[in-house]
Amino acid sequence: MLSNLKPQAPDKILMLIEEYKADTRQGKIDLGVGVYKDPQGVTPVMRAVKAAEQRIWESQTTKAYTGLAGEPEYRNAMAQMVLGDVPADRLASVASVGGTGAIRQALELARMANPDLTVHVSDPTWPNHLSIMKFMGLPFVEYRYFDNATRGVDFEGMKADIAKAGKGDIVLLHGCCHNPTGANLTLDQWREVIAILEKSGAVPLIDLAYQGFGDGLDADAEATRLVAKSLPEVLIAASCSKNFGIYRERTGILMALSENPSARDLAQGAMAYLNRQNFSFPPDHGARIVSTILTDDALRGDWKAELEDVRNTMLALRDQLASELRDLSGSDRFDFIAQHRGMFSRLGATPEQVQKLKSDSAIYMVGDSRLNIAGLNRDTVPVLARAIIDAGI
Repeated sequence: MLSNLKPQAPDKILMLIEEYKADTRQGKIDLGVGVYKDPQGVTPVMRAVKAAEQRIWESQTTKAYTGLAGEPEYRNAMAQMVLGDVPADRLASVASVGGTGAIRQALELARMANPDLTVHVSDPTWPNHLSIMKFMGLPFVEYRYFDNATRGVDFEGMKADIAKAGKGDIVLLHGCCHNPTGANLTLDQWREVIAILEKSGAVPLIDLAYQGFGDGLDADAEATRLVAKSLPEVLIAASCSKNFGIYRERTGILMALSENPSARDLAQGAMAYLNRQNFSFPPDHGARIVSTILTDDALRGDWKAELEDVRNTMLALRDQLASELRDLSGSDRFDFIAQHRGMFSRLGATPEQVQKLKSDSAIYMVGDSRLNIAGLNRDTVPVLARAIIDAGI
C-alpha cells in the first residue's frame, strides 16, 4: 500500500533552512525562517513564560485530559486579549493545535456550514494557507493585495476583487502584520472592506498570528475588533507562537462570532466535534502558560513589557535598514520598509536578484523576496543594505 504513495513537494522554506545550514561561509545571514530572533540570533524563552511554567510545575497535580474545546480559562483570556469587550452571547471558541490548526478547523467549519463555498485569499498570502486549501480540495481564488511597484496595498484592486465574493463564501484576511508583505490596511480601509462584506454576505476569516508585533497589543487587534462588532458572522484564528514565543507548544484558538445565541451554540458544538475528529483533546501546556500569564497582573505586565521590547527592536531595525538604503541608493524607494509592520517585508525583487543575494553575499530569503526583519541585527543591517544595492534591487 505505502509504495503507492506519491512523492510530496518539499516545503520551500524548510529547504532554505537546510541550504543555509550547509553553507560554510562566514557571515551568512538567515532572513528566511519565520521566527523571532534577538540580536544574538536566539529565539528566547520569555521571562513570563519561564515564570508561568515554574508555577505550573509546582502546582499542577494531574495530566488528565482537558475538555474537547480546551480549558475555559484559556479561551476566555484569549477572547479578552483579541476582542477586548467579549460578546459572550455571540462567541464560540475552541483551543487548537497552533494557529495553523485554527485555520484548518475554521475552513472545516465553514465547509460544514456551506459545502459550496469559495475561499478568497490575498495575493500573496502565507503559502500554507494555499497548501491547506489545496489538500482539502477547497476552491479558492486570489484577490489583488500587494502592489509590487509601490510595495504597498493595491486597495482598489482588492476592493474590486473581494466584491465578487458570494454569500456564504470566506474572505481570508490578515488581522495585522501581513505575511509575507508587511503591508497593512488602514482602519479607514478596513471600514470599506467591512461595507463590502456586509453587502455581499461573505464571511471574514481573520488570521491573527502576530498580535503585538506591529503597532502594539491593542492596536494590532483594532481591525479585528472592528470587524467583530460590525458583521454578524466572523471567524478568527489566533496564534500564541509569536507573541508568547511558544512556537513548539502549538498553542492557538479558533473563535466564531454568530448572529445570535442559538447559532453560537450550533457553532460551539460543531467546533468541539471537529476537534474530536482531528485530534480529540487539544494540547494544554502552552494554553496553560498563556492563561497563567494573562490572568496574573504581574506576569501579564512583564510579558507585555518584553513583547514591547521585541516590537521596538524590529521597528528600530526597519528604520535602520530604510535609512541605510536611502543613503546608498540616493532615493526614498526603500522607505516602505520602515512603514511595513511585523516580522516580514517583501522587497519586490525578482527570483534572480534573490538568488544573487544568496550566491554573492550568503544572504538567504524566500524566493518571492520576503525577508524576516527579526533575522537582522545592527551589525548585519549595513551588510544587507549594500548587498541589496549590489544586486540591483
